[in-house]
Formats: sequence, structure tokens, C-alpha cells
Amino acid sequence: MPREIIHLHLAAPAKPQEGQLCNGCGVCCMLETCPAARLRFMQKLGPCPALEWSDQAMRYYCGFLLDPGQYLPGLPHAAERLVSAALARWIAAGQGCDCSAEAELGA
Repeated sequence: MPREIIHLHLAAPAKPQEGQLCNGCGVCCMLETCPAARLRFMQKLGPCPALEWSDQAMRYYCGFLLDPGQYLPGLPHAAERLVSAALARWIAAGQGCDCSAEAELGA
């Protein structure tokens, strides 16, 4: 199996098992972009430019879902909630970890 090195925040939570609730570990978004990010940033491989670290929550968040207007210039402020909800459904946010990668700590 090919190995890839990704660099996560030292305080990032450990990757959950596939199917468990997302905990904001960032592994999936560091490896590749979701369909929405592929269209917006024209890249398949990560790290996703919309992946945001929160010092307060000590986890990663999807910037598209938190603040779609920041990543979609020209998006009317009134449409941000609708776009965020549509994006969440499209990328199955909150449906559990779908990343089959195995993460291990490096030296």
C-alpha cells in the first residue's frame, strides 16, 4: 500500500475509525479534496485550501461549511446558509468518517 506523508496540527485529534463520527482530525481533507473543493479550487489532491484549524476547538473544520462566502467570492450573504446546507449534504458532512486511510504518528 502506498504511503503518503501529511502534516497535521500537533493538537489534532486522532483519526476515528471508518464509520465513526467525524472529530475534525483533518486526515481526509489533507489527502484529497471533496467534490465541492475540486470544482472551486481545481485540484483533486490535498491539502484542501478550505480546511481550517481552530485553536479554540482544537480541531479542523471545513471552511466551505463555516463561511462559504469566504471561498465563493460574489456569493450573496443571504444565500450563505442555503449554500452551506447544500454543501453539507453534498459532501455528507456529519455522516461519519468515510476515510479509509490509516494514520500514524511520525518522528
